[in-house]
Amino acid sequence: MSKPNENPQSDHGETEDEALPLVAHLTELRDRLLRCVLAILLVFFSLFYFANDIYHFVSEPLRSLLPEGTKMIATEVASPFLTPFKLTLVTSIATAMPFLLYQIWSFIAPGMYRTEKRIAIPLLLSSILLFYAGLAFAYYVVFPLVFGFFSTVGPEDINYTPDIARFLDITLKLFFAFGIAFEIPIATVIVVWAGITTPQALTEKRPYIIVGCFIFGMLLTPPDIISQALLAFPMWMLFEIGVFFARFISAKKEADNRIAE
Repeated sequence: MSKPNENPQSDHGETEDEALPLVAHLTELRDRLLRCVLAILLVFFSLFYFANDIYHFVSEPLRSLLPEGTKMIATEVASPFLTPFKLTLVTSIATAMPFLLYQIWSFIAPGMYRTEKRIAIPLLLSSILLFYAGLAFAYYVVFPLVFGFFSTVGPEDINYTPDIARFLDITLKLFFAFGIAFEIPIATVIVVWAGITTPQALTEKRPYIIVGCFIFGMLLTPPDIISQALLAFPMWMLFEIGVFFARFISAKKEADNRIAE
């Protein structure tokens, strides 16, 4: 008969591995960071040949709204090279995101309890899907509306010829804002799961959450009401979705606690 402490992970929630020396943890962290960098570089060099095509795809929502015969311009000497280069690098990071998150998960998973892993894995997969959903929402819904607004509000005697570098700055800002905003359900579930708050408390604070969504939209989007509203309203809806699923997490956690007692 084995001793009580021989099993590396008991039903009471012990972790899988024994405590490793600090040097071993740092070595593993270094190796995983190197893998992340190599993955990004591999994707980047695979995509760099198509850098101009990637830029044309991302700028299509704006270019389709330009007057006939009008093109985007480059006002800086190195913009024709650096702008597609920058976009390709960001695209590489976004493409490699599942692998990057997997490396983070693999590093922290051995120190997690079995009950924590059961909820962490679905949250990890959901966060990846929601991140890409935020990027798609920005490109297919927000960009046509925002750039359509920008291209029609100016005086009629002004030639609308956007600069490629300035366009990319706004585009990346919107991509980042919506990619992060679509993680709100994950963040809501995590704070409830961690015991920081409860679904009931979040529901009571709904008016403050709504105001916070509009403030967040104002800070992370260009200074126009359309893009701010297009970010704030989805954030509010995503918050409500997060609270909905957090109720199930809270109920299950309370049931587990009663069983443990």
